[in-house]
Amino acid sequence: MKILEHRALRGPNYYSRYLSIFMRLDIGELEQRPSDTVPGIVERLIELLPTLQEHRCSLGRPGGFLERLARGTWAGHVVEHVALELQNLIGFSVGYGKTIDSYETGIYNVVYRYRDEASGLAAGVEAVELVRRLFHGLDIDVQAIIDRLKVVRDAHMLGPSTASIIAAAARRGIPYLRLSDDSSYLQLGHGHRQQRIQATVTCHTDLIGYSIADDKQWTKQLLGDAGIPVPKGEVCWAVDEALEVAHRLGYPLAVKPLVGNHGRGVSTEVEGDQALRDAFEIAARHHSSVIVEQCIKGMDHRLLVINGQLVAAARRQPAHVIGDGSATLQMLIERENADPRRGVGHENLLTQIDINEQSRRLLDQQQLRLESVIAAGEIVYLKPTANLSTGGTATDVTDDVHPEVRYSAERIARLIGLDIIGIDLLAETLTRPLDEQSAAVVEVNAGPGFRMHLSPTHGQGRDVGQPVIDMLFPESDSDARIPIVAVTGTNGKTTTVRLLSHLLRQAGRKVGMACTGAIEVDSHVIMRGDYSGPQAAAIVLREPTVECAVLEVARGGIMRRGLGFDACDVGVLLNIASDHLGEHDLHTLDELARCKTVVIDAVRPEGTAVLNADDPRALAAQEWSRGDSILFTLNPDSRAIRQHVHDQGVAFTIHQDDLVMRQGRVEAKLIPVAEVPITFEGHARFNVANALAASAAAYALGLSLSDIRLGLSTFHPTPGQNPGRTNLIEADGLKVLIDYGHNVPALDALTELVRALPARRRIGVASAPGNRRDEDLFELGARLAGMLDVAILCETDPRGRHPGDVAGLLRDGAASIPGACRVELVMDERQAIDRAFDEAGDGDLLVLLIDDVEGTVERLKERRSKTNTPGDAPSVEPHDANIHAPRGDRPC
Repeated sequence: MKILEHRALRGPNYYSRYLSIFMRLDIGELEQRPSDTVPGIVERLIELLPTLQEHRCSLGRPGGFLERLARGTWAGHVVEHVALELQNLIGFSVGYGKTIDSYETGIYNVVYRYRDEASGLAAGVEAVELVRRLFHGLDIDVQAIIDRLKVVRDAHMLGPSTASIIAAAARRGIPYLRLSDDSSYLQLGHGHRQQRIQATVTCHTDLIGYSIADDKQWTKQLLGDAGIPVPKGEVCWAVDEALEVAHRLGYPLAVKPLVGNHGRGVSTEVEGDQALRDAFEIAARHHSSVIVEQCIKGMDHRLLVINGQLVAAARRQPAHVIGDGSATLQMLIERENADPRRGVGHENLLTQIDINEQSRRLLDQQQLRLESVIAAGEIVYLKPTANLSTGGTATDVTDDVHPEVRYSAERIARLIGLDIIGIDLLAETLTRPLDEQSAAVVEVNAGPGFRMHLSPTHGQGRDVGQPVIDMLFPESDSDARIPIVAVTGTNGKTTTVRLLSHLLRQAGRKVGMACTGAIEVDSHVIMRGDYSGPQAAAIVLREPTVECAVLEVARGGIMRRGLGFDACDVGVLLNIASDHLGEHDLHTLDELARCKTVVIDAVRPEGTAVLNADDPRALAAQEWSRGDSILFTLNPDSRAIRQHVHDQGVAFTIHQDDLVMRQGRVEAKLIPVAEVPITFEGHARFNVANALAASAAAYALGLSLSDIRLGLSTFHPTPGQNPGRTNLIEADGLKVLIDYGHNVPALDALTELVRALPARRRIGVASAPGNRRDEDLFELGARLAGMLDVAILCETDPRGRHPGDVAGLLRDGAASIPGACRVELVMDERQAIDRAFDEAGDGDLLVLLIDDVEGTVERLKERRSKTNTPGDAPSVEPHDANIHAPRGDRPC
């Protein structure tokens, strides 16, 4: 078997609403060997992965998959289920998957859910190899596979503290973005409503407070001055200095690095000068400054304060074993590490105990060796501190905290100035005030771990992630989302996105916009290029000032990576027409429609789907929407519109040369079509439809009709406001129409406008991307011949074809039309444009269907400046043709 494609789909996608892994798998010779031809395959797979018996598969009951396996299924389907189960075995609960035939024999599209992207991808690779060996009767080491996947998991998964915050966010419907693949730096919410965290440090964590917590001596001084009990001690820089302090304070002592965490370099119960020297050396390895202080008698407690409130308390014990009178210390440690609750790092409730230098020092103090037999009931401590990360245990004591202790903990948080703080308190008990017992605060922690509170070894677990979310997103301002509009369709996406963004900006919204051409934030271009996919969505949603996101969503992005966000407030489906068929296993218009309706499927229940009622496939997408629907149409008398309006649905349409909104018996006039610049007085009917779609989306977002009217009347078809989309300009008396029409439906729509523009001859420059089907390129050439008098064909993006193939197919298509236009081939786009300028004369119209819009506009300026008389200012203006093309903004 061979993996042809393998990637994560980050958001709703063609196959599922879930985060999914897509694998295009060639099963090769196994196409001739369904599972029922492999003797004993069911029994062997159960032996390898017993939990596969729980898989329901399409039969909908436990054991359903194994029944399918016994009756006969293909290797790709087995890979799907094995990939899911391998993820379950390393701690990720997943169950959704599907395997789909492709149009090629032996090749399958395997889709399965993931929680952690890296682990999901790795599970797919392991599953393919396991299934290959299974079908060929080869040896399989499942434990080695699990071990490899755990390495991947541990390198990429969120720790328990961060995961608890994300889980609490999910319960509130708050989305999150991982800002770094290999760390716990995350964004909760979108745009200007976002909050950021790194583990348990938030974007509101005070920098000074964090610095105080990181400096143990500073912490002690600040708390001691405020009357909080702290151990006496001093900072030392040399062992001789430490010995002087020890003699003044008296043994036993605690020795720790000035800066550090997780108990690294800490020694407690230090007795005698030599032990002090050893402890000083251990601490100095972690920081050059070492604290020598009193060793406080008492139990180790951790108090967790979030947003000024004590939310959890735990009593901790260092890693230890209890003797039974017969087992050696080594045997007891191995027995303890065999506890299924213990794992490596943070993978489980407890951490495995390792024997390091600090452990050996403690054993020496107790005159013990690993070979020593420990008496029954005797406790042997193996670490000086009670950190869970070094094998310690925790018991929840939140309900035992005395009100005075609670007040002290919350006061400490205020004194240090941290929104989330872990307080390490040595005390006999938490049931009595601190001043009535031996007690002292030994340190405080910024960004404390939550694991001991979430899943204590003993006692009740506390959901301490929830208070963090409640602090970052108070119930009075619980919505962490900004409005997201996703616009898809075959043609018109970019114009609709730019127009809608303009409407929102005119209404005072700060807009993040991504489309084919650029990403803009509050009218500023921050990136140029084709940004119609999930990467662009992530960039816009990360921007801290954005109040509303308007995103173009192209077919390729959906198929390659999914939407890149979990849900949208408004989904706009403009049209479904033949383009890019044959890619990503989309061969029919119905399959293309299913791809586009992913956007509608992603509309939130309280959101709105904006649908083109003139396109049957777009209108049919209404069944996918969980929210309301607004329809737009150029045919106000269609049955679908009449029924929708009768049912109190909202529709945007045209009536007596006006754009109008209808609902029930009410019709509200919006604006005359002639006053919408991009419609060219209605001759550009495709832009009438785009204006209706943008108006409907704006209305769904709460804009008033007067806001929409103002925006429609001030958006012009210029390179400044809508670059490369029906830009009609004039340079030195020459009319030039620039557009990005690169498919047959786009040319059909553009032809009406081109024919409406008065011209002696219509001279065009055109190309097309090479990833269209041969028949599409041929038909595109035929359409060019029907629109132009002279067609100059070039080639800008072969996309895997041989040079000249695309232009040749366009030429052949143009030649197929009797009495067609004159055709020339000039392969380079820049040279083709120059040739068109040379050919054009007074009264001609240049139709440039090109990629390089900015460069062409600059060359138009240069052309104008060369013909100016001295003192004239060169200009390139939108042309005021007989149909009154609007002037609008000057081109960039």
